[in-house]
Amino acid sequence: MRLLVFVSFIFLAVIPVKADEYRPAYLEFKQTSGDTFDVLWKVPARGPDKRLGLYVELPNDVETVRATRTRFVGNAFIETSSIERAGGLAGAEIYIDGLTTLTTEVLVRIERLDGSTEVARLTSSSPSFIVTAAPDFWEVAKTYLVFGIEHILQGMDHLLFVACLILVAGTWRRILITITGFTVAHSVTLTLAALELVHVPVPPIEAAIALSIVFLAREIAIERRDTLTWRFPIAVSATFGLLHGFGFASALREIGLPQTEIPAALLSFNIGVEIGQIVFVTAVIAAVWIVTFLLKRIRDLKDVKLAPLEWLRGIEEPLAYGVGGVTVFWTMERVSAFWV
Repeated sequence: MRLLVFVSFIFLAVIPVKADEYRPAYLEFKQTSGDTFDVLWKVPARGPDKRLGLYVELPNDVETVRATRTRFVGNAFIETSSIERAGGLAGAEIYIDGLTTLTTEVLVRIERLDGSTEVARLTSSSPSFIVTAAPDFWEVAKTYLVFGIEHILQGMDHLLFVACLILVAGTWRRILITITGFTVAHSVTLTLAALELVHVPVPPIEAAIALSIVFLAREIAIERRDTLTWRFPIAVSATFGLLHGFGFASALREIGLPQTEIPAALLSFNIGVEIGQIVFVTAVIAAVWIVTFLLKRIRDLKDVKLAPLEWLRGIEEPLAYGVGGVTVFWTMERVSAFWV
């Protein structure tokens, strides 16, 4: 049983080796005068000379005033140009050709001369949007709320860390306290970093996040239950939560904050992260209850402890080694990126 759990976990966990990588396409319009904009179009690459088949379509009254330049940089395809439209981009429809056939998304950011910004998220079901004259409070809040939810649910390393916290905490009361500590801590550093009050390089933070999961996996794998981690899990969750907050901030930095609606965007993104986290914790707890119920229905396992969470102790060692093995790989991968 334990061997099966271990092998299955390794097989499934190695699939998302990029863990917290958030790679939407990115389209930026930076206003340089009343009618002109510098355009940056960044598309995820598929190798050294291939790219996703996504193309920007603008209204017919938009003119290109500087020729498009293209290049591959790292794992992205970059296009830069300058455009002109009488009266600016207000009222213009921006459409992404090819998006309806892909599962990725496109982040669009428009930066105006007055410092205001507009951000939109385009998906396969909504591949276009119309530029407004000024960002709307509720539209900003909705957009960043969705960004936050998607980021936490797509961040495998953050989810693994939370899963380890649940296993270490053990009881419902300790789970609540431990997750609360994690939430408060990462909210603080997310806010400080997003407002650029604290500057921390991203690569070391990403490596440290992976290492934090290795630490928890080791604590779960060892026999001792009298360590600081087991006695006071909130101390560990809050400490490492500070690191994870910087990780969330790096994703938010990719999107950018609208200068006229910074509080709404920041608060909405943070709430989105918490909603995604609550959804994940609820799903884990529900899964534990369901498995517990099913085990109680099996007559051959009457003598096994079937209190929720207790039966997990029988498979926690292979789970810990599985998580530890994957996150050690992530740590080495991210450390090697320091010299790339």
